[in-house]
Amino acid sequence: MRGLDFSSWQGLLTTLAGLALITVIGVGIRLLVMQTVQERRARENRQINERLRTLIAAYKVLGGSFTGALEVDPRHLRELRAQAREAGDDAFDEGSDRARRIRDAVEAALSDIILLGTDEQVRLAAQAAADLAAGRPIHTDALVVSLRDFIRSVLDLEPVPSSLPIPRQGPARPVASKGKGEGAKGEGRQGGGGGAGGAGMGAGAGMGIGSAADADRDPAR
Repeated sequence: MRGLDFSSWQGLLTTLAGLALITVIGVGIRLLVMQTVQERRARENRQINERLRTLIAAYKVLGGSFTGALEVDPRHLRELRAQAREAGDDAFDEGSDRARRIRDAVEAALSDIILLGTDEQVRLAAQAAADLAAGRPIHTDALVVSLRDFIRSVLDLEPVPSSLPIPRQGPARPVASKGKGEGAKGEGRQGGGGGAGGAGMGAGAGMGIGSAADADRDPAR
């Protein structure tokens, strides 16, 4: 307060202008700091959300089944063809190869986990990928448990009770999609019906026109 001059109007205005300038600078610095912190926090939240979204998708792929064959078959299409030829099966159906589609989905999920998972998850995913590359069947239940515990902890959910018996989880079975042949047949049947209806309408119109022409030519009518 010693440096403030209130002895004249000029001194008062100068003092008030200096105080206002200092206040504006302080508020501006505070707003800049707050904006920087908010942007950093928003970026971290986006990264966490993207990581969670990817790991949840991997969890659904690796642990979407509780029954059936829970191991991943590492065989590729060429190996399946060779085994089919050795067994004398010439009608090998590539479209119904569910094991191969499961393996492809599991490989993509393992790649995502190696990119965005924790240390434990990366280690388990790398071991599973190495076993697949070596041609050994793998189980994904340990990796699924690690993913489940991590996702629940990030979402602030209570951990699954250890006394709760949960069956071993395996890769999700792919959903069979309808073939295009059925849709084409349905459209063909609809088109045929429409053509028949059009032919009937044309025939009826032709008969009506012919009857009107006969009535004009016959004076008795």
